This record gives sequence, C-alpha cells and structure tokens, in this order.
Amino acid sequence: MVPVYNEAAGIAATLDALEAQTDGDFDVWFVDNGSTDGSAAIIAARGRARWHIVHEPQKGTGAAADTGMRAAIAAGATLLARTDADCLPRADWTAAVRRSLGTLGLVGGELVPRHDEGLPLRRRVLLRAAVELAEAFGRIRPGNRDPEYRGPYMMAAGCNVGIRADLYVAAGGFPRTAIEDLHEDRALVNAVRRLTGNYARRRDVVVYGSSRRVSAWGLKNTLLWYKDHAYKPEHVDIR
Repeated sequence: MVPVYNEAAGIAATLDALEAQTDGDFDVWFVDNGSTDGSAAIIAARGRARWHIVHEPQKGTGAAADTGMRAAIAAGATLLARTDADCLPRADWTAAVRRSLGTLGLVGGELVPRHDEGLPLRRRVLLRAAVELAEAFGRIRPGNRDPEYRGPYMMAAGCNVGIRADLYVAAGGFPRTAIEDLHEDRALVNAVRRLTGNYARRRDVVVYGSSRRVSAWGLKNTLLWYKDHAYKPEHVDIR
C-alpha cells in the first residue's frame, strides 16, 4: 500500500522499485490523497493489472494509509505492507516482508537514506545514527512505557512496515489523522503492543527513504518534528 500526495515529479522511481521486486506475487493499492499534479495518471499509465488506485479526500497520511490497508483487506489480502511514494523499496522488500510475517504479526523494517537525492555520505551516515538514537529514546519515552504493553517499544516507520491483516483490524488500524496531529505509525505500533508481543524489527526488510525533510528543515528540526512535533514548520508537505 502506498499513500500518494502530489508526487508526480518523483514517483516514477518508486514505481520502478515496485516493478523490480523479486517476489512479484503482490497487489498494490495506491491511495491518491487529493493530489492536484496528475500523480494518479502517472501510476495508471504503467498499466499494471495488479495495481489499484483509490481516492481518499480526507487529508493526512493516517487517513490515506488506513483507506489503502482496508481496501486491500476487503479484496482478500492477509499480509499487508506499506511504503511511501517518495521511497524506494529494495528489490527483495516484498519477499522479506512475506518471510517476516510468516512468524510475526508486525514487522518494522530498516530505513536507509536514499543515495540519489544529493545528500552527502557523511550526512546520510549521521541521519542513520540519528534514527538509531531516536529509537533508543523511544524505549525510555514515558508515552511508550505502560504495564499494559506486552513487549518493548519498537520503531516501525510508516514507510517500511508490514502487518498481518487480522492484527491490523484488531489494533484499529492507522488512526485517520493528519500528519500534523499525530504520528500514525507510532500509534499503530503502540496499539499492537497492547494486543501481542509478537513483533520485531527486521534489518533485512529495507526501504530507501527520502531525505527531503532533512534537506529542507535540517537534521535537528527534523528530529524535533518526529519527537511529538516539537518543531512546527510552516509547510509540512515538503516536495
């Protein structure tokens, strides 16, 4: 499942990455979240029989992601995965997600900065280190600690997460919120943690994520944004 908002300028690379998957036995639900730049037409022009485009007018990655997940479930999907329209899943991504969900209910994959956006190697290394630090902080963050949780905190970025369909429904799915209001991926993980301890981070589930927020806001502000929106930019949708 891939939420999409005004990604016409760069979505071709994401579509190429999906077409290049070594395990091609999957359907994709693209959720057009009110794009005004013809993003949906670019997807449709690929003519892939198992690619589906649905529309969600309610603004927000949470609403778009939930619409896509539930569309897939309604069509009979039992294993679900999400990436984003500015990300490049590694060629073995679908295979790794399928393998992981053979034993796990929820998997959070490895998020690596893209190499094609002009970010220097030093900054990419620093960004990966910052993500590891953020996950470590998440384990001690008061909001992620509760006796009702059945396992430790786990970071599962929305652009690289897999979950079994029955667990997605039981957990209530991604909250249908705007990105400014709530980090829907963290909310889903914590909802799952109240139900089961059968989840894990998997380093072999790899997505190359966009660094455009870091380029626009700087590393410090980007980390503050992901820390409960401590940084509040004027424009959230960086394109």
